[in-house]
Amino acid sequence: MNKTTNTTTWIKHPLAVFTANEHDASNGIVIKNNKIIELVGHQQQPNTPIDEVFDASRHVVLPGLINTHHHLYQTLTRAFPPALNKRLFPWLQTLYPVWAKLQPNMLQSATELGLAELMLSGCTTVADHHYLFPEALTEAIDIQVQAANSIGNRVLLTRGSMSLGQDQGGLPPQSTVQTDEIILKDCQRVIQKYHQADEGAMVQIALAPCSPFSVTTELMKQTASLARQHDLRLHTHLAETEDENSFCLKTFGLRPLDYLESVDWLSNDVWLAHGIHFNDEEIKRLGKAETGVCHCPSSNMVLASGICRTKELQAAGAHVGLGVDGSASNDGSNMIQEVRQALLINRLRYQADEVSHLDALYWATKGSANVIGRTDIGELDVGKQADIALYNLDEPRFSGAHDPLAALILCGAHSADHVMVAGQWTVSNGQLLNQSLPNIQSRHHQLAMQLIN
Repeated sequence: MNKTTNTTTWIKHPLAVFTANEHDASNGIVIKNNKIIELVGHQQQPNTPIDEVFDASRHVVLPGLINTHHHLYQTLTRAFPPALNKRLFPWLQTLYPVWAKLQPNMLQSATELGLAELMLSGCTTVADHHYLFPEALTEAIDIQVQAANSIGNRVLLTRGSMSLGQDQGGLPPQSTVQTDEIILKDCQRVIQKYHQADEGAMVQIALAPCSPFSVTTELMKQTASLARQHDLRLHTHLAETEDENSFCLKTFGLRPLDYLESVDWLSNDVWLAHGIHFNDEEIKRLGKAETGVCHCPSSNMVLASGICRTKELQAAGAHVGLGVDGSASNDGSNMIQEVRQALLINRLRYQADEVSHLDALYWATKGSANVIGRTDIGELDVGKQADIALYNLDEPRFSGAHDPLAALILCGAHSADHVMVAGQWTVSNGQLLNQSLPNIQSRHHQLAMQLIN
């Protein structure tokens, strides 16, 4: 079902469509090569000659979902008994020694499995935060690029870092941390080798210390300087738990956001994972800086971290997107399910008429695109990349639904029927096209068992 070059395809008569921009595409979308060239409005016909038609009359059509925070290596340690029912810091201390044993074939398999799982849920772009570089895994970003090419997602691979191990008062084992010099040298290498700056980029690089308290102050500053030399984005965890706030106050004498600003990270080229424990004044500062925040509802529930103040952040001017987070704190890699989780958890903070399924869908599409600085994806519009997810409602869970778009979220969609990335079909009839899912899954499970033994 792969599109051929120069073929013009009309995704015709969708059951419902969410464009993320309020434009009318109720009669479909026309695609040529890797881009959307026309939106077909109500009772209209395409102006463009059509080579092939995809009948979408049984499908809800969305822009490809965008996951702005993940740790793909963690697919190997889902529901790991010693780490169950723990708070964030003890959870990390339990898992770090396991993750320190990661081997290249394990990361390759974990990345493939996670990207496949995300693709099957309708997620076409994935930002992965990889910050573990034990001696066996110094070329982790190279491994992930290869894995991403095999599945077909767009990726924003963040070259993470940790330089403060247990010997320096940090949480991770010494075997998982690197010196500032080694980190910066490899950041430079992967930028030059892999980062694509052009419109339609399939692989991009960002720089991402694991957290402000897992690297030196000097590395935070030098990482920001290096990223800005190359016009890259910056990413880190921040304000995930109250324990983190206390740790930063004890270590730096500053709250996390104050420390972030002190190292020149409070900026519109930065996005933060979680962003839960900000006070009103900090939210105003984040909004003024137009900093991005990735809301990770499932992870925040599993670890009892709290609920991101999404509406206040948006109102202040900050960008808000969604992320599934690592598959050891979620424990899944399903982006359409994360949209539902975002809606439901926000209903615990806000009133039912203050946050809707459309808000949650926006966070997962155009909101997420804004968070990672992409203007060519995240919405259905002329000139945008043809990244599209189509879902059918032919399951018992949807029977009796009257609003197909609302039903997709409220009734709990879990998989896409068809997915397209850059005008190429990557999922057809619920099946991955580029790789054998059974083979990926079998290899992944064997390596997961090998990791913990």
